[in-house]
Amino acid sequence: MKLICAWLLIGGAVCCNPSLAETPAPRHADARFSEEDFLPVRSLALSPGPVQRRKLEAAGLPSFFLIGDDPLSRFWLKQRATWLAKRNVVGLVVNVQSKIALEGLRQIAPGLTLAPVSADDLAQRLSLKHYPVLITADRVEQ
Repeated sequence: MKLICAWLLIGGAVCCNPSLAETPAPRHADARFSEEDFLPVRSLALSPGPVQRRKLEAAGLPSFFLIGDDPLSRFWLKQRATWLAKRNVVGLVVNVQSKIALEGLRQIAPGLTLAPVSADDLAQRLSLKHYPVLITADRVEQ
């Protein structure tokens, strides 16, 4: 019991020490990052390939799509760019090596938002193995 009380007293002295409490916390929000700082992006759980259409029950989920910097994704994006832009669908670029490669994808579909993002967690949650893929509140399709 004396040992527990000693730890509580020591812990209280450290936690409640006014000089420590007055030390300002680091201000991470002040740091500025460029998009290039997040490249390359690799999603190890995803690769280019066929995606079977299936139903999804995710009411309220905004539509988005996943692509990479590969021939299949570029072809898919070219075919659907106008349709996606009219609906303001956001694209997540899940495998891309460089800013130049990302800009190349943006040139295929001007006006679309394309953001480099690792999507391994998303792939697991939605049981995805391949892209390009369109995800809406009610379906997953290529």
